[in-house]
Amino acid sequence: MNKFYFKSIIDFIVLLILIILSFPIFLILTISLAISNKGTPFFFQFRPGQFGKIISIVKFKTMNDAKDESGELLPDSLRLTKVGRFIRKSSLDELPQLINVLKGDMNLVGPRPLLVEYLPLYNEHQKRRHEVKPGITGWAQVNGRNAISWQEKFDLDVWYVDHCSFGLDMKILWLTILKVFKREGINQAGQATVEKFNGHN
Repeated sequence: MNKFYFKSIIDFIVLLILIILSFPIFLILTISLAISNKGTPFFFQFRPGQFGKIISIVKFKTMNDAKDESGELLPDSLRLTKVGRFIRKSSLDELPQLINVLKGDMNLVGPRPLLVEYLPLYNEHQKRRHEVKPGITGWAQVNGRNAISWQEKFDLDVWYVDHCSFGLDMKILWLTILKVFKREGINQAGQATVEKFNGHN
């Protein structure tokens, strides 16, 4: 049996368990963010999926839409709400992406889906991260997340593509739980979120 087919079956079983267990938290956070963000608890964005196919992912909206006098959005650090800061630190902003896994756009484990604007900037090695479906968590997330360099992230993503297995996925899911409780690697030093990729190795 193809290992990716087996992976999809395991993902679906674990997904159903996670949806049942997380529903009360999902409901509470949705209501809290609806109040905090004036009725908009979710954030939708196009991201590259497997083979670079564009998909729409959903996340909890942790930043408001505050703008400066010229109509430009304020820096991330100024738009991050109090509720949003807590949700991001606890990594709960990714919870709605269980819907993407249910749709088949994503897996529970895989390289994180990055911005569409990065696609033309990848070299051949970095492009290999798209050989598998993106995931809610991944090998790079449990090995530094946003606290490591872009090149380190890509190297870890490609390593996962070459070594993907049921055992590795279970290890990543367990390490993700530990990372969430320890709140490690959420942001880069001095950044509210993460510095954009500019294409340099």
